[in-house]
Amino acid sequence: ARAFEVASMEYADVGDSEFLVEDVETIVKNALQSTLSENMYNPKKVNDWTNTVIDGCLKGLQTLNKSFKYIVTCIIMQKNGAGLHTTATTFWDVKKDGFCKVPWENSTMHCIVTVYGLAIEPSSAGGEVY
Repeated sequence: ARAFEVASMEYADVGDSEFLVEDVETIVKNALQSTLSENMYNPKKVNDWTNTVIDGCLKGLQTLNKSFKYIVTCIIMQKNGAGLHTTATTFWDVKKDGFCKVPWENSTMHCIVTVYGLAIEPSSAGGEVY
């Protein structure tokens, strides 16, 4: 996962078509805070919470007016000592595409939101696996 962060930060200087991790992270943190901050884990509400977080992220990303397609995932898990392992691989344009992962937790739950930004107009360099 660290390689993704380095790659997305390293190539984030391409003008209007750049995937700025800092901007995306702020949007995700706001969506998480407004949805989950006052809540205790409740399995009956998890589906609504994940939908609300994702909707908030997508609405915030639209305000950036960037030429990207976005994929947003949200995992909410009760904090009970169990392990959670997740991984992803991509074949994408390392000069324009990027991702941002934001972990969040309180005393009763863990949440991980991941946003992938895929440039609508890829660079001529082609894709690479990361």
